[in-house]
Amino acid sequence: MASPTDALQDALTEPYWLSQAGAPAPADPLDGAGTADLAVVGAGYSGLWTALMAKERDPARDVVVIEAGTAGWAASGRNGGFCAASLTHGHDNGMSRFPGEMPVLERLGQANLDEIGATVARYGIDCDFSRTGELHVATADWQLGELRRGEGFLDREQIRAEVDSPTYVGGVWDRDGCAMVDPARLVWGLREACLSLGVRVYEQSPVERITSQGAGLRLHTGRGRIDAGRVALATGAHGRLLRRLGHFVVPVYDYVLMTEPLSPSQLASIGWRHRQGIGDAGNQFHYYRLSADNRILWGGYDAVYYNGGRIVPEYDQRQATFQVLAEHFFETFPQLEGLRFTHQWGGVIDTCSRFSSFFGTAHGGKLAYAVGYTGLGVGATRFGANVMLDLLSGERTERTSLKMVRSKPIPFPPEPVRSGVIQLTRWSIANADRDQGRRNLWLRTLDKVGLGFDS
Repeated sequence: MASPTDALQDALTEPYWLSQAGAPAPADPLDGAGTADLAVVGAGYSGLWTALMAKERDPARDVVVIEAGTAGWAASGRNGGFCAASLTHGHDNGMSRFPGEMPVLERLGQANLDEIGATVARYGIDCDFSRTGELHVATADWQLGELRRGEGFLDREQIRAEVDSPTYVGGVWDRDGCAMVDPARLVWGLREACLSLGVRVYEQSPVERITSQGAGLRLHTGRGRIDAGRVALATGAHGRLLRRLGHFVVPVYDYVLMTEPLSPSQLASIGWRHRQGIGDAGNQFHYYRLSADNRILWGGYDAVYYNGGRIVPEYDQRQATFQVLAEHFFETFPQLEGLRFTHQWGGVIDTCSRFSSFFGTAHGGKLAYAVGYTGLGVGATRFGANVMLDLLSGERTERTSLKMVRSKPIPFPPEPVRSGVIQLTRWSIANADRDQGRRNLWLRTLDKVGLGFDS
């Protein structure tokens, strides 16, 4: 019998999505001085949506995007490709924080997902955007209560008729709230759409600092500078240009495996005819989906915070986590014994204490930011981009009137207390899964003060 270790033996230590053929050639770095009406820092989803919609709102606006690496090299090219309608990291998390606004937030979130699909079609972006929905599956009886309260509950036989795993005891198919997408090809397509509208893109140009300059701001890189009337900061967990954000955002590492393509008989052994995304209902949860060529992406479960909040390339690989993920994969799909993993990788999620994005301005309203998406940024970053553009325009809109937009999450304590609190919480979450979902005193306390969460 092959072991999970054997299945990992030849896996490449790079993100599968970014290793595909078709990546655009890097743009030139910023070299010299320039000007712009709007400068966007970061060429992931957040920055590219901001640049694209800025030009759609005003085609005459001069927009520039400045990227430290290449488009999508960070979270936008490393995620699972779940493009969710939720703006609040799920209904329950939203209800616990913005109960009076949830009808509006859910309407705006669903419209946002529809508009993403329309944008993909309008610009001809070839990114395998598929409105398959998502299965939320229970793998233990204690997880069934919440799922039974939702619409369309599927019992053990019904859920296994969709995807056949002996670990499933029930589930729900959210048919409208999630699309599957190739995340890297979405980034590359958004980049090309921006260029087609006249956006200038500079890559390999880390912005080192932002200073006031006349009526606007100056962005300094190692080889040049841009003077801009307005700036959108779209750097996620990698942002260090606005010190205040360090109180609210911590970098949490998430890890992913990708299998080799399944044969027709292997795919038939598990069903999955409707190609939904899947997430299980534990506190430490797995997410998984099929790629266009019938590989299985398998990620999640072991969200890791490295004490001190450092972000370094070595943390992109964590063999202990890959081993756990591989073991769980074959427990979920024992009929796929012998399947091998071709890629293993990790990346940073920008996490805040309310587990959904927050927004604000700085430099007298000349800079706007959106950050803290906590893993659900594939779709929500487009909403956040609209918020940043609204804030920079000074308009009062339905979006900027929301409590979600006007409020901030509770800040994290400073180090070393921060590390202690996060590690205690991670231990407590894992223990809750081992104890039929029972939350200990620490987790119940966090729930009471509005900090309750899962991984």
